[in-house]
Amino acid sequence: MARFILSTRINAPAGICFDLARSIDLHLMSMRSNGERAIAGVRSGLIGLNETVTWQARHFGMFIKLTSKITEFRYPDIFSDEMVSGPFKLLAHRHQFLPVNGYTLMIDEFVYTPPFGILGRLADSLFLKRYMLRLIRHRNQTIKDEAEMSPGASSI
Repeated sequence: MARFILSTRINAPAGICFDLARSIDLHLMSMRSNGERAIAGVRSGLIGLNETVTWQARHFGMFIKLTSKITEFRYPDIFSDEMVSGPFKLLAHRHQFLPVNGYTLMIDEFVYTPPFGILGRLADSLFLKRYMLRLIRHRNQTIKDEAEMSPGASSI
């Protein structure tokens, strides 16, 4: 099992950051370079507790489908999504939003187990973990940029 935690400082209220992080539309915008599409479940707007979305995207030259479900939801503090079907043995992403001295600290805890046993672990150490980190960092930067441009950003 692989795990990483990323922290992103955002100059906007936690509620704005929370909603952007669960926005299907923002996710699609941030993953445009992979040709990502929402093909089932919640396909636009904001996803909520016990709702699912099925993504299809191109990674490593292959089209991959992944369905995730929101399994924890406490607005505007925390939500979690977990893969219910897809290429990984396990994939879970916990999103936390902490108000801190006039800004929001967005903390992403990302846990996954690659498929294919020892070959998956080898792929993870060679390139998969870096690839996953890059995807989440890019998504977080998109959330930060959108949140800091929002009308409520200056009213923390």
